[in-house]
Amino acid sequence: MKAAYYDRLGAASEVLVVGELETPKPGPGEVRVRVAVSGLNPTDIKGRNGFRGAMAFQRVIPHQDGAGVIDAVGEGVAASRVGERVWIFEAQSGRAFGTAAEFVVLPARNVVHLADDVTFETGASLGIAALTAHYCLFADGELNGRRVLVHGGAGVVGEAAIQLAKWAGAWVATTVRNADDVAIAKTRGADLVINMRDQDVVSVIKAATDGAGVERIVEVDLIANLEMDMACLTKGGTISCYAAGSSKDEVSIPLLKSMGNCSVFRFVLIYNVSDEAKQFAIRDVTACLAQGGYVASIGLVLPLERIAEAHDALDARRIKGKILVNVQPE
Repeated sequence: MKAAYYDRLGAASEVLVVGELETPKPGPGEVRVRVAVSGLNPTDIKGRNGFRGAMAFQRVIPHQDGAGVIDAVGEGVAASRVGERVWIFEAQSGRAFGTAAEFVVLPARNVVHLADDVTFETGASLGIAALTAHYCLFADGELNGRRVLVHGGAGVVGEAAIQLAKWAGAWVATTVRNADDVAIAKTRGADLVINMRDQDVVSVIKAATDGAGVERIVEVDLIANLEMDMACLTKGGTISCYAAGSSKDEVSIPLLKSMGNCSVFRFVLIYNVSDEAKQFAIRDVTACLAQGGYVASIGLVLPLERIAEAHDALDARRIKGKILVNVQPE
């Protein structure tokens, strides 16, 4: 099979190789998917450039997300799944080989049915972003009638959070940093879009909620936004942080103020979230898709041979929307 892989850490253009590797066979409880589209995530970049430490495997085929068709199953998996369209999550988590290949083998629980009317591009855009957004939103209960603030609403996780929260019946505000991002966030259904460059977030949130604030905050940069978040959060509210906006690894939380407000801080790395929570998220994401409530923004699609360019584009943060790699030849 054709695959992209690396045998050492480093810059994408220096270490990523596209070549022929042996086609894997599914073992017990596994399926093999003929990958149509592979999706990139920041953790793919961090795994390849050494940010996450030494390589756990001698050779790595990157990428956690993808979509395609099951073409073989292992013992214990229903033969009826052969031919099923699926989307994939955490393909390379704890394993050497991910979705940047014509075929990938993984546990059956990591492939989810993809409806015929949903494109492979959308399927490959779900995975890490949708599951992360869902956990940040729903780990503390249902959202119907709640008020939510999503930071970075034009980002991949941000737009997923906006759409899932609206689908669940929440009022949703979001922050962005330029006029173009305002338009993106509005098309995803946000009730209120705040441009952080020329608006005071706390004042706008307080005015929009009659001083009550919001019950959930989905946070992409807690270090930068902590003071703002605390001012926007209602009593008993939750701040869920899924990313670090800088190289700093520590944040000082105002203990007495947080105690007085009964605030909850939740730190999210989706790979370590329970299987039960992921299945809950998959159920909701599937329902949201079926009801037309979830649309993925695709920022860039490149062929497998140009995977290094896709990695560089994600690393440079110059593309809005999901970056994808077409695995199968046109």
